Amino acid sequence: MPVSLLWAVDVYGRVYSLSTAGQQWEQCRDAHLEFKRVASAQQCCWGIACDNSIYLNVHASDLPVRYQEETYENQRWNPVDGFSERLLPSDRWQWSDVTGLQHQPLDSFQLPSSSWEWEADWYVDENFEGEPTEKGGWNYAIDFPATYTKDKKWNSCVRRRRWLRYRRYKAMDTWAKIPSQQTTLPDPFSDITCGGWEINEEPRGRLSLWAVSLQGKVWFREGIYHHNPEGTFWEEVPLPGEVVQISCGPGDLVWAVLWEGQLIVREGISRDCPKGTSWALVESPSPDVGAIHVAVGDSVVWAVTKDNKVWFRRGVNSHNPCGSGWISMVGEMIMINVGLNDQVWAISCEDRAVYFRQGVTSSELSGKTWKAISVPRDGDRSHSSASANSLQSAGCFFCGEVRAQSSVSDLESDGEKGPADGPGCVVASASPQSFADAPADGSSDPPAEAPKARIPKVTSDSFISELVSDREPGKASRAAGSAAPAVLEEESLAGEGELSVPSAAAALSPSQSGGPLDPQWSNVDLEEAQSQQAQAGTVLDSVDTCSLSSVATYTLAMEDPYGADERPLWAWVSGGGCSVDSHSQLNWFNSSLNASSLVQSVQSMSLSVTPAQTAAWRKQIFEQLSERSKREMDNFRHYEQAIEQSVWVKKGTMQWWRDWKPHKWIDVHFAFEQFSGPEGNKDGILFIYYNHYEEKKYLHAFINEVTILVPVLNDSKHTFAIYTPERTKQRWPIRVAAATELEMHDWLALLSVSCCDSRGIQGPPSKQAIWSVTCRGDIFVSEPSPALEATPYPTPCDQMFWRQVGGHLRMVECNSVGVVWGIGYDHTAWVNTGGYGGGFIQGLASSTDNIYTQTDVKSVYIYENQRWNPVTGYTNRGLPTDRFMWSDASGLHECTKTNTKPPSPQWTWVSDWAVDYSVSGGTDREGWQYAADFPASYHGYKTMKDFVRRRRWARKCKLSTTGPWQEVPPIPLSDVTILPCTAQSGVDVVPLWAISNKGDVLCRLGVTALTPAGSSWLHVGTDQPFKSISIGAASQVWAIARDGSAFYRGSVSPQSPAGDCWYHIPSPAKQKLKQVSVGRTSVYTVDENGNLWYRQGVTPSYPQGSSWEHISNNVRKVSLGPLDQVWIIADKVQGSHSLSCGTVCHRLGVQPMEPKGQSWDYGIGGGWDHITVRGNSVEPPRIRLPSLTDPSPRSPLPARSSEANGNAVGC
Repeated sequence: MPVSLLWAVDVYGRVYSLSTAGQQWEQCRDAHLEFKRVASAQQCCWGIACDNSIYLNVHASDLPVRYQEETYENQRWNPVDGFSERLLPSDRWQWSDVTGLQHQPLDSFQLPSSSWEWEADWYVDENFEGEPTEKGGWNYAIDFPATYTKDKKWNSCVRRRRWLRYRRYKAMDTWAKIPSQQTTLPDPFSDITCGGWEINEEPRGRLSLWAVSLQGKVWFREGIYHHNPEGTFWEEVPLPGEVVQISCGPGDLVWAVLWEGQLIVREGISRDCPKGTSWALVESPSPDVGAIHVAVGDSVVWAVTKDNKVWFRRGVNSHNPCGSGWISMVGEMIMINVGLNDQVWAISCEDRAVYFRQGVTSSELSGKTWKAISVPRDGDRSHSSASANSLQSAGCFFCGEVRAQSSVSDLESDGEKGPADGPGCVVASASPQSFADAPADGSSDPPAEAPKARIPKVTSDSFISELVSDREPGKASRAAGSAAPAVLEEESLAGEGELSVPSAAAALSPSQSGGPLDPQWSNVDLEEAQSQQAQAGTVLDSVDTCSLSSVATYTLAMEDPYGADERPLWAWVSGGGCSVDSHSQLNWFNSSLNASSLVQSVQSMSLSVTPAQTAAWRKQIFEQLSERSKREMDNFRHYEQAIEQSVWVKKGTMQWWRDWKPHKWIDVHFAFEQFSGPEGNKDGILFIYYNHYEEKKYLHAFINEVTILVPVLNDSKHTFAIYTPERTKQRWPIRVAAATELEMHDWLALLSVSCCDSRGIQGPPSKQAIWSVTCRGDIFVSEPSPALEATPYPTPCDQMFWRQVGGHLRMVECNSVGVVWGIGYDHTAWVNTGGYGGGFIQGLASSTDNIYTQTDVKSVYIYENQRWNPVTGYTNRGLPTDRFMWSDASGLHECTKTNTKPPSPQWTWVSDWAVDYSVSGGTDREGWQYAADFPASYHGYKTMKDFVRRRRWARKCKLSTTGPWQEVPPIPLSDVTILPCTAQSGVDVVPLWAISNKGDVLCRLGVTALTPAGSSWLHVGTDQPFKSISIGAASQVWAIARDGSAFYRGSVSPQSPAGDCWYHIPSPAKQKLKQVSVGRTSVYTVDENGNLWYRQGVTPSYPQGSSWEHISNNVRKVSLGPLDQVWIIADKVQGSHSLSCGTVCHRLGVQPMEPKGQSWDYGIGGGWDHITVRGNSVEPPRIRLPSLTDPSPRSPLPARSSEANGNAVGC
């Protein structure tokens, strides 16, 4: 999960942030003002300073905040001057906006505030709808307004060109005051909240900002989105009364608190009306005590009443924003805040500490218990005194010889009984004045004078014995006063005011020690050590360390100038941008310590065992074990082996999709027999027993012939397919279904391990591996044989063995250095950690480290179709020949809101059905697209000839799994490419390019084999959004824009990783490209109609090439390797039963002198969606062709079906 921030303000107005991966509050050093409240989102934080002004802190990102200003220069032609600035009186302005209604000269554009700066001067846009224009950038038309073209015609009487200028937001990671563009300013603000980013994804980064003034008025900030983070102006919202506080969630929930104690809920919030339409009144949770604070999230509402009681509102959702009733919760708080994933933070009214609500999940929104966030601030020093000094004290042994504690069991037993002995046992000695006599009840009155540390001179063990015998193990320290508030439900927290450590475990806590310590151990005269410590202002404290040694120890504690009782007093907390969930591993609660870390701390303090001694000890034990093993094996070597072969059988009941018509699911018995040979080699056979006309029959497959085990996309059954080379040719695998998901995963794990054992494959994928992804999101790898690209007899594709890797992705890209990146369906970027296994693959078949939790979110779409009739207009009553009124995109299958299920049982719904406005071709305000008939070309506006319309509904579902993948925050991506390296190349920094889900081109810096995730993003400027990118040898970067045009990036090199400019490459005639792949010398593209094109004439001196040549059709994706290998995902491949969509195909005959190849070899399929061979840099072996004089020349391989160029993967 990406790192995010929790924001808080203390009672002195200082702003702090706490990272989800950090362990201390970081103060905002640039905040020159004192703040009252803050409201955070993932990309920024808003705040109200003590001058009652609004300030904004935008988090720095690799993707800059840029805004494009544009204006149009208009000219008209006249017979005297030609095209000139002299326009007709009825014409538009000479400088105007795109509509021509607003006057916009170049000098009229001003920066909105001092937080912006111009990137460069004005320049002419010389692109028109993706095509380059003539020099000057003019577009021509008959008149204003009309349809413009880039070509000048005989009747072109007017022309215009667009001028562009970019401004950049520069006030990153600093507090910038929000300017006001109004003459009459709103009265000073007292409360602020932000949210609403889930209402609408367009424009990107849109936020709803609400504020409350001192007069009780509510204001809404208009125009906040990514390119304009400050917004434009404030608009007052009518109210039924005076408001004191307001809260806005990520979605459409907005609640506010009135002066009288009631609450009001904003209704009518939608995509087109983010401010809402009206208010609804909700009574206070308690009839006698009014509310003072409210906090809302996605589907929860929390409130605090004037008696500091906490309440939870049940039944809240988008359809019922008012909820149904209040539930009283345990705890007393002064304020409460709800963040992402409905997680809850609050500030206690007793100790002013920040508390986190544990156990909040989608099924239990109210959570389980409050837990204090007990981490220090970056300016504190008191947090390390207890544990650090206890670590130092462990070395001050009063004895002549230092000996290490050898028994760990003593340590564990003492660690367990430590809390029972009280917070700390004080040595009963009158000689050193114990600091435990000082008051420690949490009061702020400091002692008048710190007691002076006095350590007696001890040179014998008699004094130690006297100390140990006089110690009272049951005596508790008087410093056990606890400051924990009475808000605990299931666990208690350690007191903040304790002077002595609560137990040995707490005394040795490495998380509180502020880092590893290297204490200066000494067993000499302690008066000398005391004189050195006294110069640093030390005081003496006594700690029970019986678990560390048999002798007494003393703590030489550094005096804390802030006082041991000082802790932060918080006034406000905001978690709107803090992304945590029930599975997040947070380091905010450092009061607990497990036994393993305790043992590790004690071992780190061992004095007598040095690293050299430890190494020698390990070596000695290893030699003894080796000698013993050899001795026992030699004694029994003359005996015969008792078992030459072992057989292991697993049986179960499954369902099988039978091979003959009518195809249907039938119940079968499924059995797997695995046998092991005398040398440890394993193999096995699969059996499927079924009945045919009351006759028992069986189907079998040898495990060493199985090429892949694939989970199949099915919305009702837990299905997987078993492929062999013969069934791959037929496009008809063995399909079986298990009764439960767990049973399917057990069989898949068993069979996968057996297949790998029979082929001797184990461990992580190699750097040369070929990666592929199914349309279900499952990831597979295949280890290529050296003969895979051999000529003229390559290894057939259907004999390649594929094994599954844990995780869920939409695409994967790799190279031969071992850098592997992936992108999920939710556009999250992931980098491979080098592990293997994950998902259903557990045990020895999966690595124990480098396996992380991975989530993915995708949308399921259905279409609502309507036909127009003259009486009622558009209705859901269609013609008998029409498609279903609720259908999929093709209209052939009925898909309603109720019967549409997630893609498979592994997915769960996480949202309700909502109209999708981001449809290709655009929509109207209600999401409809219009056309003349079904099916046709749809557009987002109604004309007189449109008799049908449709709109798309979307619903999100979520999948959680594990795999060797780690997230690369924070920018969501749609495409990624990595430089394909040859086996001989020594590349230190690997070039990696990507495209964000908004179409921005990015270059990743710092990517190496050791740090595959890189360090930061470099933004590469473009004039339009892109959708595909690929980098080949010699840093050739090709890209495809969203309008289907191709571009080449010039001057890309290790010294200039981003290049300097884009060169437009004309697309094939009447085709729009969608994907590109670049190899060593070849460039291939795929257009939207499934045609595969090869770029001719690409040379080092002319890398743009000369023309496009058509290679094949029915192609979905293409991937070029570092040796110009060509692999594709093909559609409509003919099998023995039906057409197969999504099949892996390999181009045969690709050679340096013939880069286009000759024919196709069909591999695994269908159901595949992506493949990458950019890591396979193994040079094929040289095969000597048989002599022509050989009387009986034979091919080493059987003849294979392949088709000629031009229709290689034809219907």
